Amino acid sequence: MLNITFILCRQMLATSVSLPLEQLKAAQAQAYSETPKNMRAGQATLNIKLASLDGEPVKTHTGLVFTPDASALDINNSDIIYLPALWRNPRPVLAQNAALLPWLRQQAKKGVLIAGVGTGCYLMAEAGLLDNKAATTHWHYFDQFKKRYPKVNLKQEYFITQADNLFCAGSINSLADLTIHFIQRHFSPDVASNVERHFFHEIRRAYDSSVFYQEIVKAHPDEDIVRMQTWLNDNHSKDVKMQDLAKQFGMSIRTFNRRFKNATGISPLNYLQKIRMEIAKDLLQTTNLSISEMMYKVGYHDIAHFNTLFKKHHGTTPGQYRTTVRAKLFTLNN
Repeated sequence: MLNITFILCRQMLATSVSLPLEQLKAAQAQAYSETPKNMRAGQATLNIKLASLDGEPVKTHTGLVFTPDASALDINNSDIIYLPALWRNPRPVLAQNAALLPWLRQQAKKGVLIAGVGTGCYLMAEAGLLDNKAATTHWHYFDQFKKRYPKVNLKQEYFITQADNLFCAGSINSLADLTIHFIQRHFSPDVASNVERHFFHEIRRAYDSSVFYQEIVKAHPDEDIVRMQTWLNDNHSKDVKMQDLAKQFGMSIRTFNRRFKNATGISPLNYLQKIRMEIAKDLLQTTNLSISEMMYKVGYHDIAHFNTLFKKHHGTTPGQYRTTVRAKLFTLNN
């Protein structure tokens, strides 16, 4: 069971709640349809609640009314909390929801993932959660945000930031990308890829592309493995032999594999494959390279092997993926 809480505030943008909510529901439906009937009883499910500070209905700036399931202060079992984007000046909403801030601090201390979008990130900053941490917000409020929260490490060039369990998205689109990431983590890459294709036919940037900033880029203390990860990121297109890489860093291949997996949770080969598959996905979205040209560019020389790996990581073949994500673009250009 994944418990997700959407915080409702006056002046919020309705899409900052409705879009990720619909993505999550679509993911659950997709996962359910792919699960054999005899296994559905034990399937992971979502428990989604809408919550306002006092449990009363909330009117958005366009007049839409959301009816919450509970007061936020009565919810203590969240796995993910979404904070909505606020329309225009967020300061009045901050004042009205001051009692929410201690609750947010408690949830963050418990390890709950908190995701804010646009000016909704002000709620995390106001609670002091972003002090000395990386964050972003809507571009129009960069100057105001920096002035109000000088201790926050504002990353203006990034659309998504992560600092431990705190996520900031600069826009609704970025929040949608972040939600795809959550879906991948909770369900599977196949389900995430399916939801992404159904909601977004246009060319998009992946969550962990260059527009994403993670404060602890390598969230482990093994500096040798950090250096190896950096080397693999920079040399992914080369003919990489793990035996040679281990020797380059003064380790036996057995020690290298053990330390790398202990530090990152995956093997060096799987780490390299993940880098290559994400870059391949981006190239399919944004270039006209043939699949063979793109395959060589990310370090592969066997088309069958490449196709197998791509489908394993993204749930579809390279050709099918390109056709789907670029369909809207081609239609507009015709």
